Amino acid sequence: MQKNTALTLLGGLTPEQFMKRHWQKKPLLIRQAVPDMKPLIERAELLEMVESEEVESRHIVRKGEKWTLKKGPMARKSLPSFKTLDWTVLIQGVDLHNDAVHALLQQFRFVPDARLDDLMISYATEGGGVGPHFDSYDVFLLQAHGQRKWRIGRQKKFELQEGVPLKILKDFKPEAEYVLNPGDMLYLPPGYAHDGVAVGECMTYSVGFRVPRSAELASELLMGLSEEVAEDCGDAKDALYQDPHQEAAIQDASVPQALQQFAAQAVAKALKDPQLLNCLLGESLTEPKPNVWFDTPDIDELPHFSWPAEVHLDRRTKMLFDAKHIFINGESFKAAGKDAKLLRKLANEKTLSAVLASQLSDNAAELMQAWWEEGWWHH
Repeated sequence: MQKNTALTLLGGLTPEQFMKRHWQKKPLLIRQAVPDMKPLIERAELLEMVESEEVESRHIVRKGEKWTLKKGPMARKSLPSFKTLDWTVLIQGVDLHNDAVHALLQQFRFVPDARLDDLMISYATEGGGVGPHFDSYDVFLLQAHGQRKWRIGRQKKFELQEGVPLKILKDFKPEAEYVLNPGDMLYLPPGYAHDGVAVGECMTYSVGFRVPRSAELASELLMGLSEEVAEDCGDAKDALYQDPHQEAAIQDASVPQALQQFAAQAVAKALKDPQLLNCLLGESLTEPKPNVWFDTPDIDELPHFSWPAEVHLDRRTKMLFDAKHIFINGESFKAAGKDAKLLRKLANEKTLSAVLASQLSDNAAELMQAWWEEGWWHH
């Protein structure tokens, strides 16, 4: 994506200007970010998704000060009538299931793919919402249908209400209020408190971003590292602890200092390979979510593989790269030269012409065929 091109989506700012002025710094209200906005998925189709095990959904109802939360999958018929006030359905990751929604999400790729998470759709009847809250990630709130009133404010106290199934702020102090119409969008940095209430029936699209926590990321990387190290157990590189100078023990249960040092050196050696850590990070960032499945080709098609006019990544596929590797759906591969250039082009543009695909080396072409058999790209 061109970083110096002014975008209607960003109110006439270039991606570079937006990232410098607003990203993780201050809110931005953009009127008609998407002109002539219409819902990209019909209400009936959206609400049917609550029945699917492949979709993360929540049904939220407010009655006065009382809130109830039900997580999907659930029967579509269990939802209240559209005339009933104060209820909301949240459908997570709609971009994984709908091409038009997936295409909309691609407009936000001025933020690195490694940070872009998903697009959630909130459907609400009059008065529906999830209460005043804050997110730990950046969010773009795009109005797709009807109106929603937003109150926002920097928050000094982050205490939550007790006995409520949602993370609702106890002491919310709004500083500004906006009513968003279809096509209007509000950007909020992490930690900015907000409360959105439907004005009549409405749909809001929320573009969210991944925010790895240091301890959580370290845990994932160390888990992957332990699996890599386990493969070397027992081979010639796997050093044995030796203590030829160990003195006779006086305090039998005391852990020898030399053994402590050996353990520290073993861990330090495992962490010393930056390329290994980079691989594990790329694999972690592209790992599909637990409820994601791919549609594989029919078994009759498998023996008849040929390059199509164009290669198109499946909308559920996550593909990234670094200086030496290609990462796709939790796997990593070394890539260099022309192969690296072509596969990076596929990751960036989500598509590759047959002419270019035919220029891949035999090894890279075999990889691509294996990915096709997994359903990671299509004709």
